[in-house]
Amino acid sequence: MTRLERYNLRNGLIFVSPWIIGFLIFILYPIIASFYYSLTDYNILQPPRWVGLGNYRRLLEDRLFWVSLENTLFMILFGLPMSIIGSLGVALLLNSKVKAMSVHRTIFYLPSVIPEVAAAILWAWILNPMHGPINTLLQNFGISGPGWLTDPTWSKPSLLLMSLWGLGAGMIMYLAGLQDVPEQLYESAKLDGAGAWHRFWCITLPMISPIIFFNLVMGLIGWFGFFTTAFIATGGGPAYSTLLYALYIYQNAFIFFEMGYASALAWIFFVIVLATTLVIFKTSARWVYYGGETK
Repeated sequence: MTRLERYNLRNGLIFVSPWIIGFLIFILYPIIASFYYSLTDYNILQPPRWVGLGNYRRLLEDRLFWVSLENTLFMILFGLPMSIIGSLGVALLLNSKVKAMSVHRTIFYLPSVIPEVAAAILWAWILNPMHGPINTLLQNFGISGPGWLTDPTWSKPSLLLMSLWGLGAGMIMYLAGLQDVPEQLYESAKLDGAGAWHRFWCITLPMISPIIFFNLVMGLIGWFGFFTTAFIATGGGPAYSTLLYALYIYQNAFIFFEMGYASALAWIFFVIVLATTLVIFKTSARWVYYGGETK
């Protein structure tokens, strides 16, 4: 290396050193430490005791592990498609050319910027079975409203409702993708006699498929890590019906102080999310279209 190259390398390393130090301390070290703790019996207050794969064998026999995994899969199977379809549907409506469209877009986007804690508290009041506005309104029509968050049958659908009202973030991305679709494609399809459904299926969906792919991956990770709303509104109840995987990790780590077992749960969580994401990436070549690519 020349003197100038060494000088530039030194300056570059100095400028990026805060990020490198932060990465090593706050990301890489916790990852390595959590894997080590997953192989130990560690309660924070005492030194870790090596147990090998004992934590992993324990979680296979843990009923609440399977309950939390089942509840999380329920939220993913219903919540992820609903969020994608709902965001896309709203984006299609807001892509129309009507008056005051910017106002409508702002109204639909606003719920997504409300903090999750505030939204969860608000919805917990709205869905209150005794004094909530929804059940009060139903009583005026002679209908006895359900227990919502206090009934195991309704608790998970209630969480879905609480989580899906803020579709603005996904809607904004779909809306940007819809506005990038060339109008010439729609005009050519109309001349060929294609109806609205065929134009949507054969033009709109392929052209915005990269955005759908991105939202699918990010939504999958987000729904796997669904935590705040369940933690604030139900705490995992009633009868463990809303005990989600991320919430179960939190309980073991910071309530029961079983940090080793919580670390094992977290690594299983990582493997599940990684495997699912890799499957999506593997199949994306069959349905994701990037403009300009040739096959």
